[in-house]
Amino acid sequence: MQLEEFLRTACALPGLTGNELAVAEHVAAAFRPYADEVKIDRLNNVFAHIRGEGPKVLFCAHLDEIGLMVVKIEEDGTLRMGNVGGVDPRILPGMRVTVWGREKLLGVIGAKAPHLLSEEDRARNYKREDLYIDLGMSADKVRSLVQVGDLVALEARFVRLQNGRVATKTADDRACVAMLLGAMQRLQGLKARADLYFAATCQEEIGSYGAAMAAFGVEPDYAVALDVCHARTPGAPELRTKKLDSLSASMGPFIHPMLRRKLMEVAKENNIEVQTSVVPRATSTDADSINIQRGGVPTVLLELPLKYMHTTVELIDLHTLEEGARLLAHFAAAVSPEWEDELWS
Repeated sequence: MQLEEFLRTACALPGLTGNELAVAEHVAAAFRPYADEVKIDRLNNVFAHIRGEGPKVLFCAHLDEIGLMVVKIEEDGTLRMGNVGGVDPRILPGMRVTVWGREKLLGVIGAKAPHLLSEEDRARNYKREDLYIDLGMSADKVRSLVQVGDLVALEARFVRLQNGRVATKTADDRACVAMLLGAMQRLQGLKARADLYFAATCQEEIGSYGAAMAAFGVEPDYAVALDVCHARTPGAPELRTKKLDSLSASMGPFIHPMLRRKLMEVAKENNIEVQTSVVPRATSTDADSINIQRGGVPTVLLELPLKYMHTTVELIDLHTLEEGARLLAHFAAAVSPEWEDELWS
């Protein structure tokens, strides 16, 4: 399967944090031809196992997405919203959404028209409390189909731009799940000694709980966490952003320095450009949870630069994604029992 094709479908599927089964099943089906065993656990983590006799290596990227939840039904039938994960209310006005009630319902997010706002209101940004979902139905009909707690998915878009760039909902972090798939495909032509686990994890957007489960269960010798980072955009701080067209590997207290050196050596040997991100404290990715499981897991974090994070037009470079898949495959093939003495002695 081509990675763009996989990504287009995966990003459109519902998979809000805690309710990832639909996208988990799609990911499992895509992984299955390239692994010895694929399973979905009880909380929607997807595991693909390529058996080997060397060290055990875990590769993680999360498949859950941010979204909304119905918290109140107004007298006129419009719906008030709460967050599932970090949704910026500034992106919401005018958006189409899907409400997963007793049936799938299309709605739009509206707000009081600017003509009706006070001068003070016009001077501030929207808050989520200012917004509502309109299903175009009577209040009685809405109440027959929707209840408080129902999930709301943001508008699914997939836009192919110039120069191999695409903009889509949920590239964070299903683009990195695509990277896992690409690595597994490339490993068909490489000889790997390591015992490899590829995990698409749940519940990252509320605290990386799926990665904690995965690392505790697999008990790997080494781990590679994959996530997105901020790409350069006008006005954004240069030290917190990276070029869109190459990967980034973090340095910081949650990143094992010797394992990162191995990753960078593999990148250099295969002519893959990798930038450096400096993260002085927690990375706010799956790496933080993996790192502290059981007796500790040496972990490295590889990131895919992305514009417009946590919107419906998250923009990535497909060539960079492919380079990430190539790096992961060669890194997996390079892992050997000899690393134990070299890295931890």
